Amino acid sequence: MRIVLQRVTSASVKVNGEVVGEIEKGFLLLLGVGHEDTEDECRRLADKIIGLRIFSDENDKINLDLESVGGSILVVPQFTLYADCRKGNRPNFIQAAKPEKANELYEYFVEYLRSKGKNVETGSFGADMKVELLNDGPFTVILE
Repeated sequence: MRIVLQRVTSASVKVNGEVVGEIEKGFLLLLGVGHEDTEDECRRLADKIIGLRIFSDENDKINLDLESVGGSILVVPQFTLYADCRKGNRPNFIQAAKPEKANELYEYFVEYLRSKGKNVETGSFGADMKVELLNDGPFTVILE
């Protein structure tokens, strides 16, 4: 599983011009699923994300987690995180999980975050999405 996490002051995703997910302060997660990924991997990464202390405290030190700032999460599925561009000019996506498995683990990941009391918005799996964000910092982290 690969996740690009961006700390945002706001983020939204549209499908066919309609907003399907929107948050204010929090995390935008671009999530890719690989062949070998499991529910255990989903839980491990979700727990890591919940505990990440990447928001500034009153002393301007990066010391606060998502809950401390009342933040939300927007999760957008993105199989292109598994693009392999080593050969030629056209990426291949052989390492990305098949859509059925990827969607199943994407949904599991989202529900696990919600079961932990997090406010989670989502994109639409398999749709042509338009993502807007205001990256705060910018602060971007890659998790695997």
